[in-house]
Amino acid sequence: MSTQDVLKNASTLASYNVLLQVMFRVLTFLLNAFTLRFVSKELIGVVNVRLTLLYSTLVFLSREAFRRACLSGESGTKRSWRQVINLLWLTVPLGVLWAILLGCVWLWLLEVPDAQTVPHYGPAVVLFAFSGVQELLAEPLWVLAQAHMFVRLKVIAESLAMIAKCSVTVMLVIFAREWGLYIFSAAHLVYTGFLVLCYTIYFIRFLGSEEASKKNFPLQHFRDLLPCKAEGEPLVDWTVAQLTWSFFKQSFLKQILTEGERYVMTFLNVLSFGDQGIYDIVNNLGSMVARFIFLPIEESFYIFFAKVLERGRNVESQKKEDVAIAAEVLECLLKLVLVIGLVITVFGYAYSHLALDLYGGALLSSGSGPGLLRCYSCYVLLLAVNGVTECFVFAAMSQQEVDKYNLVMLALSVSFLFLSYMLTWWSGAVGFILANCLNMALRISHSLHYIHHYFQFSQWKPLRGLLPSPLLLVALIASAVITAVSEAAFCCDGGWLLRMVHIGVGGVFLLLVLVAVLLTETRLVRFVRTQLLHLYRKKHT
Repeated sequence: MSTQDVLKNASTLASYNVLLQVMFRVLTFLLNAFTLRFVSKELIGVVNVRLTLLYSTLVFLSREAFRRACLSGESGTKRSWRQVINLLWLTVPLGVLWAILLGCVWLWLLEVPDAQTVPHYGPAVVLFAFSGVQELLAEPLWVLAQAHMFVRLKVIAESLAMIAKCSVTVMLVIFAREWGLYIFSAAHLVYTGFLVLCYTIYFIRFLGSEEASKKNFPLQHFRDLLPCKAEGEPLVDWTVAQLTWSFFKQSFLKQILTEGERYVMTFLNVLSFGDQGIYDIVNNLGSMVARFIFLPIEESFYIFFAKVLERGRNVESQKKEDVAIAAEVLECLLKLVLVIGLVITVFGYAYSHLALDLYGGALLSSGSGPGLLRCYSCYVLLLAVNGVTECFVFAAMSQQEVDKYNLVMLALSVSFLFLSYMLTWWSGAVGFILANCLNMALRISHSLHYIHHYFQFSQWKPLRGLLPSPLLLVALIASAVITAVSEAAFCCDGGWLLRMVHIGVGGVFLLLVLVAVLLTETRLVRFVRTQLLHLYRKKHT
């Protein structure tokens, strides 16, 4: 597959993933707005913080290292998918082990919620852990689908699973509210079960078909997806296994950085279950754009960089055309996420109070909610830049560099936990966002240093993507000032007419910013347009 084909497939995958994440966030957005009217904020806090943390920790620690290693570049050698699949099946026993260990911690070492307010906590812990193990059964299929760019499979599988989860949640909240945590446990089991079922059915139908033959798919029968030793080769590729171990050591640290505030809330009890519920709702609202735009871009273009660049080799040792297109894509991606992040930061400040008031009423818009969302708007900018820089760095690093970076991650993890506790003690829930901002800035600094050194003696300077045009900066500053004045004058206690005026002011200045982008960021516009046109052509051929 040529470099251009890899780029097109990565762009298509990113586009489909963005659409998928949009749907997920919209459904979650509506589901949270619905459940807020029927269940207590304490129940939401236990589900969205503690139980979701159990599930995400189990799944992340069991599969993240395998995904990164098995989707990395092949360094000029032909990949043995038999060995890759054998390695991927290790995620299941590893998941069982984590389920037992984490389940014991969640049941016996953490504070147990009041049974009257939050019923059926113990069984819910067991069911959430089981749902994580159940999802790992589809891991070999997921990696195969990602590596061969089966973009529609992921969209269909996760869409059906999410719709099923939301449907079960709504029905049980309406008709069996007394079930408490059983409601969300059952819905999560349905979600992971649908994922496994969809991937299994697809590969049963695909393997051995005429389409698989045309694509020269490396596997012929569904039994090839089961662990089995082939004659004349080791059970697993030990080079990939060693890389997996390097990523596995790093995954502990990355998980702490990713879910750090939830660990602090869960293990240090700095917020009540009710306050945790409010924080999580505001956090989900603030991270909506980051999750459905930045995360799919990071996941998809990590695959692109890993396929185009040979891991551990400097620029001079790579193919010149591959490095050129990788540098151009990195520059355009940095400019894209920077522009989006700046827009969110500017307009998020003036519209946080209105957004929370419309979403959850006084429950969310009073107190610390608006300030928390404003801080998160600034954090999104850092989150955007870090996602793109790290996806390049992790695709280009050698195994030895990955091992060295584990020490950096360890220092960041320790500092983050300390900062989270101290800043939360000082400023409440906002302290979590401030700690995240400081640690994200340090991670970005490390990635920028690596990228600068990587391209230092070459003709390419992809970090120029972090320099917006002067006209765009002027438009953003004007938008920040005028929308802040508009909020003070028209929002949010003056009725719907004044609110609409405030929204109209934001719409006008958002249009002004977009015009500035079209006039000055022509390279970025061309990059986005060509990728979208490719997606359009592919969908209509």
